[in-house]
Amino acid sequence: MFAAEGLDVAALFAQAGLDLRLLDEPEARFTIDDVSLLWELAVRRSGKPTLGLRRELAATYAKLGMVGFAMMACPTLLQALQRMQRYMDVVSNAATFALADDAQGCWIELGHLGGARPVPRQRVEFGMLTTLSFCSWISGRDFNALVIEFVDPPSPHAALHQAVFGCPVRYGCAANRALLRRDDLALPLPARDAAMAALHERLAEQALERLSGAGTGQRVRHFLATRLSEAEPRREQAAAALQLSDRTLQRRLHDEGTSFQQLLDETRRELAQVYLKQPRHSLKQVAQQLGFEDPSNFFRACKRWFGESPGAYRARHGAAENVGDRPR
Repeated sequence: MFAAEGLDVAALFAQAGLDLRLLDEPEARFTIDDVSLLWELAVRRSGKPTLGLRRELAATYAKLGMVGFAMMACPTLLQALQRMQRYMDVVSNAATFALADDAQGCWIELGHLGGARPVPRQRVEFGMLTTLSFCSWISGRDFNALVIEFVDPPSPHAALHQAVFGCPVRYGCAANRALLRRDDLALPLPARDAAMAALHERLAEQALERLSGAGTGQRVRHFLATRLSEAEPRREQAAAALQLSDRTLQRRLHDEGTSFQQLLDETRRELAQVYLKQPRHSLKQVAQQLGFEDPSNFFRACKRWFGESPGAYRARHGAAENVGDRPR
């Protein structure tokens, strides 16, 4: 996509200090901060504040590999999205993907876990556009979301966003998400095939197992990041989501030198660092997003994590984050 936007990709990777050859290794991984830096540099080099925000680019480059094939063979779009939720770690070990029911259909929520750099809004917008483009492609028809919400503040290019996404776009929201209609989710997929679905699901499971051979903890963190805002998740729920028995989950985490409670605490700490640097979230909202029913428990956790209250942490770090951690 960067090349299609006129960028010298080799020079871009060199400036970011990344090995371009790793793109030819399907299971190689770049860190979340590496990719965010790549986007920052690409936006700067191109001079395009809406880099990648074109439907034709999203349609061309919205490819998900074996996970995409597993989705295509599903009976309906909703089941395809459930496959995407299941196998998101095969696509990216830094991205999160969650589904949430709504009276009008279903929200699809995109996020990122970990990292110290701000995630550029262009990266988030392109991710949303490619996800929706892929949904249109596998369903064999064009459709738009009912509404799209972004965490970032209002954009000077809001009119372009609405034109490209074909629906109202809201800013300064709690999550990056899109609401899909129930009728669109029920669409039968043209390439649905039970045998092919089983085959590609098995391949995706094998890929997930390879990637998570020492990474059950990462899969638990992914689960936690997508469920914390609902309520404090339980280990039994994580085991069910990972299709493991509770005992197997405990054993695998023990073998990795961790535990469910430790991962819960670490995930909350990482997300707290992100949310507290965003002044649009009140401290009560941050506590809720992290699954703390009692705000006083959030206060005590911050004292343990950071040695200071949530308000003091925000006062020290919020302004720097708003400016942005830009490479020099």
